[in-house]
Amino acid sequence: MSIENKSPKHHHPMWEKPKHHEFAHEKTHQVHWIELFYDLVHVVAIFLLGSFLTDNLNLLGFGIFTLLFIAIWVSWGDYVFYNSLYVSRDYKHRLISAFHITTVMLMAASIPSITSGGFSFFLGAYGVNRIITSLLYFRARKFNTFSKTLASEMFSRFFIIGTLILISAFLPSPMSFLIVTLGIIAIQLVYILPKYGVMRFENFTPRMHPLSERFALLLLISLGEGFFKMVLELVNKGIYNISLDIFINYILGGVLLFLIAWMYFDFVGNMPVKNHEKKTIMKWWYSHMALMFFAILIGIALKGEVKVYFTDPYPLGLALLGCFGFIGFLLTLEVIQENVLKNVSRKFATFKVKLFGIFFVILTLITVYYSMPSILSNILFTIGVGSQLLIPISKAYLHFKKDIEKMHEEQKLIELKEE
Repeated sequence: MSIENKSPKHHHPMWEKPKHHEFAHEKTHQVHWIELFYDLVHVVAIFLLGSFLTDNLNLLGFGIFTLLFIAIWVSWGDYVFYNSLYVSRDYKHRLISAFHITTVMLMAASIPSITSGGFSFFLGAYGVNRIITSLLYFRARKFNTFSKTLASEMFSRFFIIGTLILISAFLPSPMSFLIVTLGIIAIQLVYILPKYGVMRFENFTPRMHPLSERFALLLLISLGEGFFKMVLELVNKGIYNISLDIFINYILGGVLLFLIAWMYFDFVGNMPVKNHEKKTIMKWWYSHMALMFFAILIGIALKGEVKVYFTDPYPLGLALLGCFGFIGFLLTLEVIQENVLKNVSRKFATFKVKLFGIFFVILTLITVYYSMPSILSNILFTIGVGSQLLIPISKAYLHFKKDIEKMHEEQKLIELKEE
């Protein structure tokens, strides 16, 4: 008899050993407070990432920002995936999670000085983070005969990759940069490599609903970075010193972020994948990483709303981030929509609607490039964003209105026949 099938002496989560979710006593799909706390720590990391890019608006800065974002997202995703595969709530798991969180804190603290000595500290914390992730699977393999091979492979590979990244913290920057890049790629291959990746196992059955919920929460955190940026910029200016046009721009920026979150949650948020094929899960998984990346770019770009008056041109660097970010957001949203179960919004939030929005975003970029007043750029960008909700909602209203009218006509015909 497998360990999973044995009845434990204690059913309280504080004492239960980690179990594959198919054998766990706790069948809830709710996100646990430990996971929420883990997400909360990433608020700081994402905020500091955005601040770094704001202060380094060049190709090198963007490249470093992209690498750090992918590294942090991958570490977050691996922890999320573990919790979707195993139910682990005991005190040892909580202590391991506490140390896991401190590595994220150290990574976040190293970001502002990443180009002047902080990279070594980031790599050291990141390597330990990967090793701690391997320890989660080390525990899982001890108590899960059903998925022992899967957990063993995850443990050994994460441990080796984490150790190499930790060693790279003591190497010169070109070599350390190469090692961490290869390490991040290797982590992905641990999952997806056709004959050797863990996706080949039958017990590779993550709970998709918790994953969807965690993705939604991190997207909110990514968008929330934009609110932080705008609020702090206004605080630095002094709310008592701003003019009416700055005040309007500030309100507009907050509304735009809200509309972008609205799009996600109405179109794909918490939607289950359409099937459990490997390709579908991979597209859904990596598309969410890209979506959060673009969401952060939009949030950083909207900081410019508090910097310009109506007659000033919008800062070109920020405009590039915002327009590129929103175009990427729409295209990635389309990919996710194609890989989740279709809901009623899919009928109206079509690719043609997204192309309409992209057209106005490109017009926005043209006006910024030619130093036209920011009021014009804001109007065009707002049309591009707002159209993604206004057009689908209008179409849906007219469609359902016709359906209701048709039902009333049919009801009248039935009444006439009865008379």
